[in-house]
Amino acid sequence: MASVPSCISFFSRPRNSNVHGKVMAVALQQVTTTRKPDMKQRRVVVTGMGVVTSLGHDKDVFYKNLLEGVSGISQIESFDCAEFPTRIGGEIKCFSSEGWVAPKLAKRMDKFMLYLLTAGKKALLDAGITQDIMDDLNKEKCGVLIGSAMGGMQVCCDGIEAFRESYKKINPFCIPFTTTNMGSAVLAMDLGWMGPNYSISAACATSNFCILNASNHIIKGEADLMLCGGSDAPIIPIGLGGFAACRVLSQRNSDPTQASRPWDLNRDGFVMGEGAGVLLMEELEHAKKRGANIYAEFLGGSFTYDAYHMAEPHPNGLGIILCIEKALSNSGTSREDVNYVNAHAASTLVGDLNEYKALIHCFGQNAKLRVNSTKSMIGHLLGAAGGVEAISTVQAIRTGWVHPNINLENPDEGVDTNVLINSRKERLDIKVALSNSFGFGGQNSSIIFAPFK
Repeated sequence: MASVPSCISFFSRPRNSNVHGKVMAVALQQVTTTRKPDMKQRRVVVTGMGVVTSLGHDKDVFYKNLLEGVSGISQIESFDCAEFPTRIGGEIKCFSSEGWVAPKLAKRMDKFMLYLLTAGKKALLDAGITQDIMDDLNKEKCGVLIGSAMGGMQVCCDGIEAFRESYKKINPFCIPFTTTNMGSAVLAMDLGWMGPNYSISAACATSNFCILNASNHIIKGEADLMLCGGSDAPIIPIGLGGFAACRVLSQRNSDPTQASRPWDLNRDGFVMGEGAGVLLMEELEHAKKRGANIYAEFLGGSFTYDAYHMAEPHPNGLGIILCIEKALSNSGTSREDVNYVNAHAASTLVGDLNEYKALIHCFGQNAKLRVNSTKSMIGHLLGAAGGVEAISTVQAIRTGWVHPNINLENPDEGVDTNVLINSRKERLDIKVALSNSFGFGGQNSSIIFAPFK
């Protein structure tokens, strides 16, 4: 694999109870998912991964910290938040885009774009895309689909402040660098990739939506390679203040590393994080032809909508169950084969338990099922969460180790600790892994990976 410097040259370029009752009855029926995948269908594999997180900006360093149970949650230092009820987060303390983003652009970009571009180019480097390989790629079949829940919040806020004096003071990059699609666009401009290029914004389910749609472009023959995932940089005053106003954040300020505690009886809300997670998805034969290292195979997934509430999940887990069942069916996966779930589990009072019950409904007969939450250590990265957690899932498949759930000291009533991973990493021969992401508005998404065979 080429060193970083050799890659710089090309990288620098109204609820209705009757309706819900009927749908619920259908959702709660056990769905038989024994359909075999069409062998003629183009297969999608993961050949590269890039991360920017509070636990490291290298995929292996990041996962090593997860396996060791290290927390990336700390006191927020980038601005004075003394007046806020929450003063902690999964804040990235040290980050540089040098060598990944042109300095002139880096000065103007929102951090969500800097994280995105850096993680995206690291995924390419990780995939062994050297200059020679880049030159030989059919750029019309190379695409970028990386989303963001919040977009360029800081750039937008700066524009508003400038406008207080005069519209003439507004940075001309204010509008472009606020929009969620511009990260994908600039990355593709740097690479000269002319295939599918856009972003999806589906709140905290954003990354999974992007990953699933990117894989569909490959399956349909519209692309051979797709960079996909998500990026968000919400740890700024308006971001912290906005979520604090929603009353969804943990206020365990005196003990940050203990604040994110999925499924624990003493959880008091989620902890906001920031960063990016980008995967390089590739058509199998294309990957083989260039001798790529294949980390895992992407089998498929699904998304559904609760149609219930802006911020609360459906109380019966309706949307989650439907989503998982459809993901199994769409991917041709048997529920009995799923033995690992990287859960959404954000450390919220209602959400954690609802997801757990949905998982038991779908996989309760799997005696060897193991479940964890990456958010226990890095917090909730909003639109980037699914991308980073997909990488954690693929790393679990690749290494044979699944990371612990930290801070799970007093499990909520009804939670079986034989299903949830405890405070130590565990060996696991993963047959099929599922990763969940859910978002404000009632967005649900499930994606499925397996070892490549």
